[in-house]
Amino acid sequence: MDTRRALDSTAIGSMMVICLLWGLQQVVLKATAHDIAPILQIGLRSGVAALLVWMTMALRGERMRITDGTLGPGLVVGGLFALEFLLVGEGLRHTNASHMAVFLYTAPIFAALGLHWKLPSERLGAVQWLGIALAFGGIAMTFLGRSQGTGSSKDMADMLWGDFLGLLAGVAWAATTLVVRTTTLARAPATQTLMYQLVAAAVLLLMASLVTGQTHFNPTPQVWLSLAFHSLVVSFASFLAWFWLLTRYQASRLGVFSFMTPMFGIVFGAWLLSEPIEPNFLIGAIPVLLGIVLVSGGRWLDNVVCAFQRLYSRP
Repeated sequence: MDTRRALDSTAIGSMMVICLLWGLQQVVLKATAHDIAPILQIGLRSGVAALLVWMTMALRGERMRITDGTLGPGLVVGGLFALEFLLVGEGLRHTNASHMAVFLYTAPIFAALGLHWKLPSERLGAVQWLGIALAFGGIAMTFLGRSQGTGSSKDMADMLWGDFLGLLAGVAWAATTLVVRTTTLARAPATQTLMYQLVAAAVLLLMASLVTGQTHFNPTPQVWLSLAFHSLVVSFASFLAWFWLLTRYQASRLGVFSFMTPMFGIVFGAWLLSEPIEPNFLIGAIPVLLGIVLVSGGRWLDNVVCAFQRLYSRP
């Protein structure tokens, strides 16, 4: 029986902080990309964060119990996690950080679809299906609506490719959530789940940076600050909080405030990187954000509608 709770004040406050940090991380990666390749930076931050998680586990007296049935799912989520950020790193070479934030955080849409078929407690209601339709319609608009936008056709194709990689990264993230929620990892400590992912990301992404020749590293103060932010705050603290939340709350409802992440990404991208906010992109992004809200909070909205129906159906 699934015993995960609906959102309370702890989950809401945690998600708001996490969304702000995750909206900022794409911008910081993009801002330092000329001094350190995004793939290399993500690989390094994952290695540092893995060390921090190991130290945390040691202080708590925890051990990695790979014989508890979590090794197989752990390797799968580790591979998916590495794939997600490989796609993010590659995508940021072609598109804006604000675009990446929007497409990466379509993950709740894909996760809700997967969980609908796997867990009875995560079944989608009518409002959530409407949200999914809006989100996919918005995604189509962001791609098709810019086919005749400003700029050269080469630059436009390059940006569309980066956007597509961001969308695939969202699918990979959703697949990670699905594996965490439907396997033995659902009962594993958050630190153990995170360790599987960080170690895999560190190994696979550092290998990918070597294979692709993306190893340039210019140790400026901004680069060191970026590495510290990504290692300590994003990959360690925020990811640990995210997986802790996944073990206690319904996954689809955790996305209630996830629409704030791409909003933060768009604002930070325009403010810190002076990225243009193209009207055609924004027109498509709005239904995507609305879709995320409806999918994540659809069950609550369904309950409100049913309550009003009962109220007005009384004689």
